[in-house]
Amino acid sequence: MFLSVFDMFKVGVGPSSSHTMGPMIAAGRFLDLLRASPFQPTGLRASLHGSLAFTGIGHATDRATILGLAGFNPETYDAQAADDALAAIQSGKTLSPKGLPVMRFDPAQDLIFDYDHPLPGHANGMVLMATDDQGDVVLQETYYSIGGGFVVTDAEQSRAALQEIKAAAHHPFPFDKAAKMLEMARKSGKNIAEMKRANELAYGASATLDAGLRRLWDVMNACIDRGLSCGGILPGGLQVKRRAHGIHQQLLAQQGLNMIAPHTITDWMSVYAMAVNEENAAGGQVVTAPTNGAAGVIPAVIRYWLDHVPGATSKRIPEFLLTAAAIGGLIKHNASISGAEAGCQAEIGSAAAMAAAGLTAVLGGTPEQVENAAEIALEHHLGLTCDPIKGLVQVPCIERNGLGAVKAVTAASLALRGDGSHLVPLDACIKTMFETGKDMSERYKETSLGGLAVNVPNC
Repeated sequence: MFLSVFDMFKVGVGPSSSHTMGPMIAAGRFLDLLRASPFQPTGLRASLHGSLAFTGIGHATDRATILGLAGFNPETYDAQAADDALAAIQSGKTLSPKGLPVMRFDPAQDLIFDYDHPLPGHANGMVLMATDDQGDVVLQETYYSIGGGFVVTDAEQSRAALQEIKAAAHHPFPFDKAAKMLEMARKSGKNIAEMKRANELAYGASATLDAGLRRLWDVMNACIDRGLSCGGILPGGLQVKRRAHGIHQQLLAQQGLNMIAPHTITDWMSVYAMAVNEENAAGGQVVTAPTNGAAGVIPAVIRYWLDHVPGATSKRIPEFLLTAAAIGGLIKHNASISGAEAGCQAEIGSAAAMAAAGLTAVLGGTPEQVENAAEIALEHHLGLTCDPIKGLVQVPCIERNGLGAVKAVTAASLALRGDGSHLVPLDACIKTMFETGKDMSERYKETSLGGLAVNVPNC
C-alpha cells in the first residue's frame, strides 16, 4: 500500500473534499476523457446520486460540477473567475473548456439530482455524459468521490487492490497495518516519519518533498490566520455567525492577566480549528486533512504546539505531517475517511487520530506511543454520525473540529504518560470504526435525513 502524504493532504477549496473537490476533479477527468476520444460532442450532462444528491446543494456540489466541466480545478481555483464563469454559463447555457468545442449545458436541465437511484460503488456517485445534436449519449463515465478528494471510476475500484500490491514493491516500508508498521520500526530503528519519508523518496526527490510539505503548512497556517481575522455571516441560509475572530480577540485580551483558568488553553485549540472550518464553510482555500469537513483538526494541533508548547519549532512540522499521513493512510486503506460512507467518525475521528500521532511524534514519543495516541483518539470518536443541518458544513461541523483537536491533544498526552503498551490495537479500532460505519443508518451518513439535520426547527 502506498498513499503519499500529498494524497492525504491536498490543497483545495471548501466546503467539502468529497462533495466539492471530488466532483470538480471528476469533471476535469471527464474533460480529459473527451479530449482523448474520437467523438465530437455538442452537449454535456451530469447526474448526482446518493449523498451527492441529498446534500449536494449545501455542499456546493452543483457549483463544483459545473465549474469542473468548465475547466476549473481545486489546486488553482480562483474565486472571482469562478463567479464570473458561473454567471456566463447560467446566461449563455454553454460550456467551452480548453481544447474542446463549445457545448450545450443548461444547469437547470442538465445537472440532475437523482435521489432515488444510488450507485453501487459508493455513497458519493456521479455520472457524467457527453451528448450529440439529438441529445443522445455518446460517451459517459461513472465516478465515485470516496473522501478526501480521492476520485475513482468503476474500473479503477476493481483494479485498486492489484495496484496497491504492485506499488508495495516500489517502496522500502510497505506497511498496510499498524502492527506491521511497528514491526518495521523496531527492525529498522527508524521512527514512523523516517519510514514514511523513505517511502516518499522512492517516488520523488527530497527537495520536492520538502517544498511540498512547506507549502502544505503555509496554506494551513494562512487559513487559520484568515479565519481568525474575518467576521460576518457564513453563506447558505442558516445565518451562522463566524465566531473565531471574536473568540480570538477575547483570548488575546486575556493574555498576561492573572487568574486565567487553566482550561482556557482548550479555547485556543478550538479557535484555531474553528477558524479553518469557518473558512472552509465560506468556500475558502483549505488543505484536506484528511477531508475538508475535518480540515481544522491537524492545523489547530500544529498551531497549538507551535504557539503554546515550549521547545516547539517549525523545523519539525514535516515530521508531524509525515507521521500523521502514515496513520491516515492506514485508516483509508483499511476503513474509510468518508462521512458519506462511515459517518463523521471517519472524518473527525481520522483527523484526530492523525493529529494525535503527529503531536506525539514531535513531543518525542516512540512509535508505540504514536500508535497508542492514534488509537485513543479514534476510539473516542467511534459511532460519531454525520448529520449536517441543511446539508451545510457548518453545524455541527465547525465546533466539532475544535473538539477533535482537543481530543487529539488529550490522546497524545495520555499516550506519552505510558510506555506504548495498551489493550486495544489501532488495527482493531480501525476495523471497528469501519464496521460501525457499515452498520450505521444512511440517515446519519451525510444525507441530512436524520439527527440534528431534522430535529432543529426552522432549518
